[in-house]
Amino acid sequence: MPMAGFPVATSGVEFEAKITPVVIISCLMAATGGLMFGGVTSMPSFLKEFFPTVYDKTQELQGNDSNYCKYDNQGLQLFTSSLYLAALTATFFASYTTRVLGRKKTMLIAGIFFIFGTMLNASAVNLPMLIFGRISLGCGVGFANQAVPLFLSEIAPTRIRGALNILFQFDVTVGILFANLINYGTSKIEGGWGWRLSLALAGVPAGLLTSGAILVDDTPNSLIERGYLEQGKSVLKKIRGTDNVEAEYYEIVEASRISHEVKHPFKNLFMRQNRPPLVIAVMMQIFQQLTGINAIMFYAPVLFNTLGFGNDASLYSSVITGAVNVLSTLVSIYSVDKLGRRMLLIEAGLQMLVSQMIIGVVLGMKLKDNSNHLSHGMAIVVVLMVCIFVSSFAWSWGPLGWLIPSEIFPMETRSAGQSVTVCVNMMFTFVIAQSFLSMLCHMQYGIFLFFSGWVLVMSAFVMFLVPETKGVPIEEMTEKVWKQHWFWKRFMNDEAGGRRVSL
Repeated sequence: MPMAGFPVATSGVEFEAKITPVVIISCLMAATGGLMFGGVTSMPSFLKEFFPTVYDKTQELQGNDSNYCKYDNQGLQLFTSSLYLAALTATFFASYTTRVLGRKKTMLIAGIFFIFGTMLNASAVNLPMLIFGRISLGCGVGFANQAVPLFLSEIAPTRIRGALNILFQFDVTVGILFANLINYGTSKIEGGWGWRLSLALAGVPAGLLTSGAILVDDTPNSLIERGYLEQGKSVLKKIRGTDNVEAEYYEIVEASRISHEVKHPFKNLFMRQNRPPLVIAVMMQIFQQLTGINAIMFYAPVLFNTLGFGNDASLYSSVITGAVNVLSTLVSIYSVDKLGRRMLLIEAGLQMLVSQMIIGVVLGMKLKDNSNHLSHGMAIVVVLMVCIFVSSFAWSWGPLGWLIPSEIFPMETRSAGQSVTVCVNMMFTFVIAQSFLSMLCHMQYGIFLFFSGWVLVMSAFVMFLVPETKGVPIEEMTEKVWKQHWFWKRFMNDEAGGRRVSL
């Protein structure tokens, strides 16, 4: 290829880059994929039509309510978690399209899956239609989670890469909050068809992502990797707001040359020199699901019920925890490129550990399975701890679980690495989604202590093994991060990133 004869940028070059409107607009449009991540409706009319057994159970429980075993139903859990199985499968196809067709077209494919899934769900007249719609949405999640984080990391200037990447997670939190508010509002519609409107409104962010994918330019990294050198250079000038892009351009060209030497990216991903980013990406996904965020978010309505909110407990818990989630993600956007990734993860680990242990201890002492001795004051303390936990997750493991893997792989394994990242995330999300309600039923308050133990483990992992990537150009991770780390440098050799020569 013609790129082989280019000179190569020396490591350490400070690339000139303005924060241009085209970057902000492109990132905002790409991040709208996160708005699709809303909760599945649990309206009585929806359950009555598609899950009558669960509906009957919830009606019977109203007179003999269990604090821990309310919705322990494998069928409903399987329906909910089927989305993650579809996403897990789709991500391998998305890895191919991301590499061969580009980030832009992969986001477009995600948007089309979202639109098709939304149409099927909103018009469903039987369970197979509903499940096929759910599977289509899952495919959209797989393609979006593959392409959007890569798109955001590659298009953003180095100094604000973290903030722009977290826009995706911010939209996820906004999507969840809006979905909960819409579900509550549409549940009040008489006639039992409110759930159709609720599911149909998911078409709005689906349309935004699809139109955004049509309008934005692909990343310079993707264009150059696929051989569109002049177009890639032109886009690079446009998004950086300057003609002085030679150093960054040659850096991308050299990374692309090395990428083309790799014929089997998935096989290369498991080579010794790629082990550090692979291990960190995989463990970040596992730990993200073991923080206990699902336990906290699911249990919040019960706590609000004890405060006397009655039937509106779910609304209040959704609004309050959702608002905390959104606002705390803004904190991450502001601080991730100032304080760094490690500082946020370590601080949040301590915050999550303390708050979750307090919740577990208080519930263990005061809230039994079929009885409630939780006083008004204690309930307020627990709700406060819930908000503290949610806030710490929202500015740490929530967004950084996606940001860090998207920026640490070299170009030759970046698409494959992101695919494995999404796959592991969806696999463990499926496991937690499928088993959580049963775990809550059998472990009761102990589930909070179980997850707090994992928070301790993951905090130690970050402290010793996760390097700081703040301010490091995405194509210079090998030289500036892995070769400098006290532990991971032993996996590096002269062939792992040593091909670069000075200008």
